[in-house]
Amino acid sequence: MEYIVMTIGAVFVNNIILSQFLGICPFLGVSSKVETALGMGAAVLFVMAIAVLVTATVNQYVLIPLNLVFLKTISFILIIAALVQMVEIILKKISPSLYQSLGIFLPLITTNCAVLGIAILVTQQFAGSILDSVFFASVSAIGFTVAIVIFAGLREQLELVGVPKGMRGVPIALITAGILALAFMGFSNIV
Repeated sequence: MEYIVMTIGAVFVNNIILSQFLGICPFLGVSSKVETALGMGAAVLFVMAIAVLVTATVNQYVLIPLNLVFLKTISFILIIAALVQMVEIILKKISPSLYQSLGIFLPLITTNCAVLGIAILVTQQFAGSILDSVFFASVSAIGFTVAIVIFAGLREQLELVGVPKGMRGVPIALITAGILALAFMGFSNIV
């Protein structure tokens, strides 16, 4: 039951994009097409799960025992950067079209505050439980994917309707993101 509550909470109630405002850069930058948004969501899911597994392990078995907790942020950034490079190499080999469509935003996962934010958050919330940390990171990444895919679908639909000239592009995207965040607020009393 605890994992069901954690899943609903991470995906809908405390969505990392729409409630915690982490990962806004790829949310706005890669959400023009659903296919690209799905690819970014999958990349974030993979990177976030692996990053939290590695960072939680490093934190628990290296930083805390050696009293080097003050190096948490810099070590987490280095770990995430290395993992993103690995994902970039894998995507380039497996799916060149997805690699091309993600463009500059794939390396931006390195500085995606959602990945770093969740890595730091789980070391505070789930201290000592690496399994819970990885599970929470995975469902948070699923929440990221849900939000970015819904937003991409809305943006694709907005291309088909008559949006006033002054509202096209970023203005209507920000208004749509705000309305989507309000819609997700409706889940706030579930958990």
